[in-house]
Amino acid sequence: PDAHRSHLQSPSVLESKNSLDLLEIMGNLSYDDSNGTFLDYDAAPCHNQYCPLFQHVAPTFLAVTCTVAALGTGALLVALAKRPHAWGWPQSRALVAQLAVGMGLFAALLPPVAVGIRQGWQLGMGLCRLTHLLWYWSLFVQGLLVGSGSCSTAWCRWDPRSRRLAVAVWAGALLLATPSALASGTVAGPETSCVHRSVDILSPAYLLHLTLCLCLFLLLPSVLLVAALAVPRLRAGWEPGIGVSWLFFGLWVPYSVGLAVDFLLQARLLQPTCGTFEHFDYVLGLSEGLGVLHCCLGPAALLAAQLC
Repeated sequence: PDAHRSHLQSPSVLESKNSLDLLEIMGNLSYDDSNGTFLDYDAAPCHNQYCPLFQHVAPTFLAVTCTVAALGTGALLVALAKRPHAWGWPQSRALVAQLAVGMGLFAALLPPVAVGIRQGWQLGMGLCRLTHLLWYWSLFVQGLLVGSGSCSTAWCRWDPRSRRLAVAVWAGALLLATPSALASGTVAGPETSCVHRSVDILSPAYLLHLTLCLCLFLLLPSVLLVAALAVPRLRAGWEPGIGVSWLFFGLWVPYSVGLAVDFLLQARLLQPTCGTFEHFDYVLGLSEGLGVLHCCLGPAALLAAQLC
């Protein structure tokens, strides 16, 4: 989850980054003494209690996920080394090895994020941006690898062609992740937080980051699905390995949809309601938590497909 989404806006009001933006949209706020924020919306108080739950649950969730991901990724790398000939197109050894590295990089970032949520971010602005850069670099790499593996046989063997493609994928993903770093930063409060979006919703850096996320996690799998339905050769090549690697897209699509709705709400293109204010942070947080699970479910799924 966005470690970073939670911070104290005032001594008596506990809010998330999204809550703050929704408060600004809805206006006419009043506060009570119960650490809850409420809005008199049609005479019904609106409370958002997301941050206390997030700060209580997220560190444990991330720690458990990181542990399982480390074990699963290690087992996957051992299987790649011990049984090099068991991996064939479309689940090629070169492709799976790079996916394992991408999942391992993502999992390695979970401990500092968990500590930052629990104790406040103490590592400074630079490391906050570096964390987000590596976080999205690993995600974009995996998305590009799954996409390229779904429509090309380039990963069938590790030759000069596939090596050039690997360099292009990893370098391109790093470039695509740069806007996420520029849109991130630290927020001062009772405890310093490392937030995903420290800039305005309409800032060029955030708009570019949002566009890239939607293109990679929503548009790319949609285009590939349509292409597979239209081209029998592509559809035949998807069985059985590609379906396993597509678990990545399946886990991150809900979060991408949540990001799109979040933008529409904060840009005032959708009219928020009391229910939206109370529940949207939970929906977005749960969808991101679902995406985070890819780093522990991915290795298990790839190992299961290899054994079958």
